[in-house]
Amino acid sequence: MASQVRAGQIKGERRSTKRGTSIEFADYRDYVRGDDLRRVDWNAYARLERPFIKLLEEEEDLAVHVLLDASRSMDYGVGAQHKFHYAQQLAAALGYIALAAGDRLTVTVLRGEALTAQYGPARGRSHVLRLLSFLEGVQADGVTELDSVLRIYALGARRPGLAFLLSDFFAPSGWRNGLSSLLGRGYEVTALHLLSPDELDPPLAGDLRLIDAETGAAQDVTLDGGLRELYRQRVFAWRDEIEAYCLKRGAHYIPVTTNVAWDELVLFQLRQRGLIK
Repeated sequence: MASQVRAGQIKGERRSTKRGTSIEFADYRDYVRGDDLRRVDWNAYARLERPFIKLLEEEEDLAVHVLLDASRSMDYGVGAQHKFHYAQQLAAALGYIALAAGDRLTVTVLRGEALTAQYGPARGRSHVLRLLSFLEGVQADGVTELDSVLRIYALGARRPGLAFLLSDFFAPSGWRNGLSSLLGRGYEVTALHLLSPDELDPPLAGDLRLIDAETGAAQDVTLDGGLRELYRQRVFAWRDEIEAYCLKRGAHYIPVTTNVAWDELVLFQLRQRGLIK
């Protein structure tokens, strides 16, 4: 669901910025010579003795963009809590909703500093199986520079619309400029920030060597109760920082922990926020 009324390209189920021929009333305007007399509201003319043209809502399609972070840091977790598998299921669910509604869907894989793979644009339920096949073939690997790839996407796409960003936001060069580029080009952005429960509260203790999953950099730490608590505080402060940035710029921010069932997230939480219906 878009919070703004947008112009589409073909007939669909969404309100448009244009006036058209649906059954939904939009407004009146004065009759001018040459107007189709069939569009005159004769009831209003009988009351006011002035001819008015009834304007109706146009209904068109909506552009939906699903942006899937496929960096190696997303390849983390076990079973149903695996971040990238969770993200694939979310992308499939959002894509299915868009296709079923007759909207124009594009799914793009973000990896490195480029757009590595893309599905669509596609429209209609007949494309669902191809969408699932595409998502199943995507693997998480490498480093995703969110600033670069989001800026490239914002500059290259022809039809801004709803953009769902599925990412853990682990980006060496940051993410602010990339999000700003999408928003500046007219996208309505929803950031789904995916983290596993272990990343919020790691079940670790003692002397450890931590290896960065993407860069391979090592860090020796001694993890005790005090350091774990400091870590938790900083993780939640980091999420709060992203949320504040998004809210300030009119984007939606949804922190997601992968121990929450993906279908519960879609059917309840996204509905409560008015992002789908």
